[in-house]
Amino acid sequence: MSTTTPTDTTPPLRVGVIGLGFAGTTHLDAYTALPGVEVIALAGQETDRLHELADSRGVPNRYADWQDLVARDDLDIVSIGVPNALHHPIAVAALESGKHVFCEKPLATTGDQAQEMVDAAVRNDRVLEVAYNHRRRADVQFLSDHLAQRDADGNGPLGHVYHARASWLRRAGIPGIRSWFANKETAGGGPLIDLGSHVLDIALHLLGEPRVVTASAVAYDELGSAGRGGSDRDPVSAATGRPFDVEDFANALLRFEDGSSLQLQASWASYSKDVEDIEVELLGSIGGARLFVRDYATEGTVTLYSDEQGVPTVTRPGVRVPAGHHQRVIEEFLTAVRSGDHAGHHGEFALHRSRVVDAIYASAAAGREMEVVA
Repeated sequence: MSTTTPTDTTPPLRVGVIGLGFAGTTHLDAYTALPGVEVIALAGQETDRLHELADSRGVPNRYADWQDLVARDDLDIVSIGVPNALHHPIAVAALESGKHVFCEKPLATTGDQAQEMVDAAVRNDRVLEVAYNHRRRADVQFLSDHLAQRDADGNGPLGHVYHARASWLRRAGIPGIRSWFANKETAGGGPLIDLGSHVLDIALHLLGEPRVVTASAVAYDELGSAGRGGSDRDPVSAATGRPFDVEDFANALLRFEDGSSLQLQASWASYSKDVEDIEVELLGSIGGARLFVRDYATEGTVTLYSDEQGVPTVTRPGVRVPAGHHQRVIEEFLTAVRSGDHAGHHGEFALHRSRVVDAIYASAAAGREMEVVA
C-alpha cells in the first residue's frame, strides 16, 4: 500500500462490500471497474439478491451477517452501504481489526458515534472515507477551481463571501413503505441527514471548510405524517400504517467563526416545486456564484455574477457533468489507502458535518439556537 497507483507488481487491494441496495451495488460496481482491486466478499440479508450480485460480479464469498465478513483476516478494505444506524458498529469493528473503511454518508446517525468512528480510524491509522460524492461533480469542481484563483493582490474572484445558501428540495420524494429512510431509529432523521448533508458538504467544501459554531433551525413533518408527499408506486409510510417519525422539511441558519453565514434547506416533499433541484449559492463582496441543478441536469448548472467597469455581468460557463462521481470518490479513497500516509484521512471533515446536523436537530427540537460541538 505504499504506492498511489497500482502496478503489475502491486498486490491488489482486497475488498469486502456490505449492503445490497443502491449504495452497496454502486460501491461494488465502482471497485470491480477499477484496476488493482479485488472484491472477494459480499454481505447482505436478502439471499436472492446476494447471490445475484455476487454471481454477476464474480464475488466468491457471500455472507448473511456483516460480522462474518469483517472477521476475515485477508481483507484490506470494508465498504459500507447499509442503513445509517449500522455505519457505526460496522466501521468501528472493521477499523479495530486493521481494515480501511469506505462508508456511505452520513458518517453516523449522531455526532458522538461519528466521533467514535474517527477515534478508531486515528487509533489504528486506517483511512475512513465518506461517500460525499456530489462534491466530485464536474460543476462543483469547476467552482472550486474558480474560487481558488487569486489576483496579484491575493484576492479571490468573489471577494469576501459573507453569506451562502444551500438546498436540496423535492416536490414529492418521501421514501415509502419499503424504505428504512423514514424511521428515525434506522436513519437518524429525514431529508436533512439524507439530502441536506450532501449540499452542506458542497457548501463547506467550496467555502474552504469553515467551522460552523451555531445553528438555529426549524423542522416539520406536515406532509409525511399525513401520508402525502410520496408517489403512486411508493406511498408514504404513514399512509400504509407504518410510523413516519422524521421531518419532511428542515431549514437552518448556520453561523461560522468569522461571522459569515449559511442558510441550509432540505425537503423530501413540499408544495413549492414541480420536480427536484439542488442549489448552492455564494454571495461575495465583489462577485457571486450559483450552482443550480434542476432534475439532475448535467449542463447549464453554473452561473457567475460580477461587475465589469461598474456594469453587472452574468457568465454561464459551459460545464458538462459526466457520470461517474460515485466512482471518483472511491478512486480518491484508494489513492489515500495506497499512499501509506493516512493523516487527514480519518474522517474528520465528515465528523464536523455530523456535529452540524446534530445541532440543527437539537435547535429545531428546543426552539432556540444551539452551539455546534467542536
